[in-house]
Amino acid sequence: MEIYIVRPGDTVDTIADAYGISAQSIIYNNQLPYPYPLAIGQALLLSAEAPTSLGREKKSIYAGGYAYPFISRWVLEQTLPYLSDLFIFSYGFTPEGELIPPLLDDTFMITMAKASGTAPILTLTPFGPTGQFSNYLISQIVNNETAKQQLIANLTAQITERGFEGIDIDFEYILAEDKIPFVNFVRDIRTAVNALGFPVSVALAPKTSDNQIGLLYEGKDYGLLGEAADSVLLMTYEWGYTYGPPMAVAPLNKVREVVEYALTKIPASKINLGIPNYGYDWTLPFISGTSKAATIGNVQAIQIAIEQNAFIQFDETAQSPYFQYISEGLTHEVWFEDVRSLSAKFELVEEYQLRGMGYWQVMQLFRANWLLLADTFFIYFKET
Repeated sequence: MEIYIVRPGDTVDTIADAYGISAQSIIYNNQLPYPYPLAIGQALLLSAEAPTSLGREKKSIYAGGYAYPFISRWVLEQTLPYLSDLFIFSYGFTPEGELIPPLLDDTFMITMAKASGTAPILTLTPFGPTGQFSNYLISQIVNNETAKQQLIANLTAQITERGFEGIDIDFEYILAEDKIPFVNFVRDIRTAVNALGFPVSVALAPKTSDNQIGLLYEGKDYGLLGEAADSVLLMTYEWGYTYGPPMAVAPLNKVREVVEYALTKIPASKINLGIPNYGYDWTLPFISGTSKAATIGNVQAIQIAIEQNAFIQFDETAQSPYFQYISEGLTHEVWFEDVRSLSAKFELVEEYQLRGMGYWQVMQLFRANWLLLADTFFIYFKET
């Protein structure tokens, strides 16, 4: 596959003719809606008739993706062939260790994942009554042996009764004093789940040093958690975020810093790189404490650029696309992911020989990502 950057005057037909490929393949790969307009600077994924990367050897790679039970069945069906694991988001718990299932029934996700050869993974999160991460709840469960064992019993029962094939632990805002109890919590869950023949993973906030200050970081010890879990997900996204100033969601220079630190603490064979499947649309000027960006899909970002006649640019340092436009007298700035930014992240995975990658999240289909991933790697599944 090849990446082509749209220039002034290009159309789907002229690009197809120049490359000797079908216009329909361009439309399909890139999810172009009729009548198939293009944005200048847009990155298109082209399916070449002949191989252009002779001599490059594929390697098996892990790919996981998070999804809520309100995901479209069509989107899930389209995505599952590219996933090793489907992380079903999410299961909560009480201070006494009782599991709280998602509000919507997730049975169809388990069934569809298994039918595709993808492992359904129960994602455990400490959400409080307000729907936010609760460090009070974390403290209660990791420091109370009775409650912890009750939760472990409930987790193993879910695996046995409902067909989950692993547990993912996504705890954020852990208090510094709970750092070691949390490590023990992960280790104890892993012992129980491994005994059933399944793995346990843990999500890690994007640290770059041992003593990084901040509630996101102080409660997570990369080295100890890397030992306690079967694998880890580096949450290498949200530099650009809802309440922050406009910037790339996952700038490659920052992502690289996190990976390089992680590799000093955790074997590469255990590390999955977090990849965002979304972007943000900010209204300018940014005002701290007031501004709030709108979350958008990557395909949606392109449609906004087309509708607003915006020129898509590419930041070489962040390895991320962006553009500005004016609507109703207000200036907007959009950062998102395209096949160029994703290719750079795939190259990082290859460069450091990481285990693979995990997507937050797969609720919207970005077909070009999955086609590029499959062209670059072999996706490995549990049975292989």
